[in-house]
Amino acid sequence: MAYTDDWENLMNGVFGAGGKPRFGGTAQPESKTPKAKAPEVPDLNAALLENQKQLDALLKKQNAQLKTQDTAVQSALEDSRQMLRDMEADGLLAKGTADVTAEHLGSFEGLAAEVKKTVLGQDAFVDSVVRAMRRPFVLGTERPAARNVILLCGGAGTGRHFALAETARIMAARGLLQSDKTAVVDLALYPNSGAERLFLQDLYAALHAPGEIVIFEHYESCHAAFLKTLADLAVKGSAPLSSRYLVNKEGILVDAGTALAPGAVSSITPCGKYLIFFSRKGRDALADKFGAPFVAAVGDVCATSAFARGDLAALAAQQLNALAQKVSARLGLTLSAGADVRDYVAAQCSKEKGAAGLAECCDKMFRALSEYCLQTDAKLTGTVTLTAKPEGVWFSLNDQPEQELSALLPAEYTGAAEAVRAELDGLVGLGAVKEYVFGLADNLQVQQRRAAAGFKTASLSMHMIFTGNPGTGKTTIARLVAKYLKAIGALKGGQLVEVTRADLVGRYTGHTAPLTNSVIESALGGVLFIDEAYSLYRGEQDSFGLEAIDTLVKGMEDHRDELVVVLAGYTREMEVFLTANSGLASRFPNKIEFPDYTADELLDITNVLAKGKGYRLAEGCTFPLLGYYKRRQALDSRTAGNGRLARNTLEKAIFHQSRRLVAEPAAELDLILPSDLEFEE
Repeated sequence: MAYTDDWENLMNGVFGAGGKPRFGGTAQPESKTPKAKAPEVPDLNAALLENQKQLDALLKKQNAQLKTQDTAVQSALEDSRQMLRDMEADGLLAKGTADVTAEHLGSFEGLAAEVKKTVLGQDAFVDSVVRAMRRPFVLGTERPAARNVILLCGGAGTGRHFALAETARIMAARGLLQSDKTAVVDLALYPNSGAERLFLQDLYAALHAPGEIVIFEHYESCHAAFLKTLADLAVKGSAPLSSRYLVNKEGILVDAGTALAPGAVSSITPCGKYLIFFSRKGRDALADKFGAPFVAAVGDVCATSAFARGDLAALAAQQLNALAQKVSARLGLTLSAGADVRDYVAAQCSKEKGAAGLAECCDKMFRALSEYCLQTDAKLTGTVTLTAKPEGVWFSLNDQPEQELSALLPAEYTGAAEAVRAELDGLVGLGAVKEYVFGLADNLQVQQRRAAAGFKTASLSMHMIFTGNPGTGKTTIARLVAKYLKAIGALKGGQLVEVTRADLVGRYTGHTAPLTNSVIESALGGVLFIDEAYSLYRGEQDSFGLEAIDTLVKGMEDHRDELVVVLAGYTREMEVFLTANSGLASRFPNKIEFPDYTADELLDITNVLAKGKGYRLAEGCTFPLLGYYKRRQALDSRTAGNGRLARNTLEKAIFHQSRRLVAEPAAELDLILPSDLEFEE
């Protein structure tokens, strides 16, 4: 190398080839003839200084060459890392790939600890998830069998999804997974046998999608036949298809019908992927749905736990830090918050929302601060100080007077609730019924205030039974209850699904349970109203009706936080109906008896109905109508004390009025006279 040659030449120049020092720079040949005069003493210092300069110059040159090479290497490494970061930004690589150290590539060492940096309060769960993902690396698996079948269970908002996403991201960054992408199959979309083709298409697409993880949600709501397909994937490594299918150019599984096309797909395999099931329930519930062989094939069951107070404080601090960064980046303000605000945010964790309540609280704070900034077109700078008080969070900008933060947000729309309340108030009679319905709103408001103040909340069962004679307003009230519960925020959806026996009871053995489950699924988030519910039970020999009742009771338990069931029927018949299942009566703590209308109330109903149709009753109609209603009720209050009597009476009066107006063209078109009334005695 040039470096060694230059060095040797320099040393030889100083000491000579034989190791003897040379002076004066140039070597002179030895003379055999003795000189008459001794040579002068050479200047040793000058010679050494000269050679030192040459050595320094050579070293500087070499250092410059090495520095140039090092700079080029560092530049290449930085270019490579920047390319990786660009690929991360484009979603081609998992985030963090560019920052993985060489010793962590292809290794699980320290992976759980790295996940715990972002997933707080669930250390044991993170350990179990990492262990579940590592298991096939230790035991070994062969395609197309599943790498591992995993159940991730726990309460809502406890970090199940986030922990898996972080684990997959870091594994992909370390090269343990080809990608951190996941495919999700929502099994609630396939509640009955009619969804078979859609289920198989979605399952095939998920198993052949990019990434090595397939997630299954809401298995509790899936049709039993499709669960068997999933069980075969886990236990046997493949699931046979009952029909002939082909894969089209887009990679979609399509029904081949009776065509003898080449390349038909006869089975589905897991494609060597992780099959991960999410649920709020544990292993026992899994066994009830899938059976013991499937549970035996589950490699790992990872369960989250309730957050401890210290964990919630850490999560709240994490959310507040994220809020501070967002406020700084978006609003240009510095956020300051103490332990009181942290504890307030931590208290927003609830049974229904879990830790998601903390993020929701911080998001509400950001929206409120944004509203404050939007109130002026001037650029705001300085520090926003947050303070927690019993009534909520207050803020102050640059030590100005404090303001309530939530007051900055637009008032929640209550027009729908007020409109429904007015409609309920407008109904004649039914005082006890109205009091109960309005009480639901009061309870919800109090629970919301308790949650805001950091107290635990209690959800009340809203399942109801409406009993009473025909025409006493049961169906009308049920429809208004659905609208009112949606308006006050007690229901996620608010839809009203009205059904009778024909919609729940199947036509052949094995048809009833799927049919009833399908109806329950359609009502989730809203109200399921079963009119004449007593018709479901026609005695102990009615196996179909009993199956529908049993399925309804189980569905109410499985979806107790997602469904309100209202049963309506005649009083005596409903009492017999409630004996059909031992758990039926206990599921309905709210039994409301609809009283018969009095004669005065029937008169009021007649006036309301007439006004709604664009008519008015002459004053002379009051006494005849009141006397008629009293006589009918004295004869049979069960059939006469209802709104249908008033409706029928008014319709007959309108009919007779039209005949009178033909003979009297100048008469008032909207006025009903006593002569138009016709009574059935």
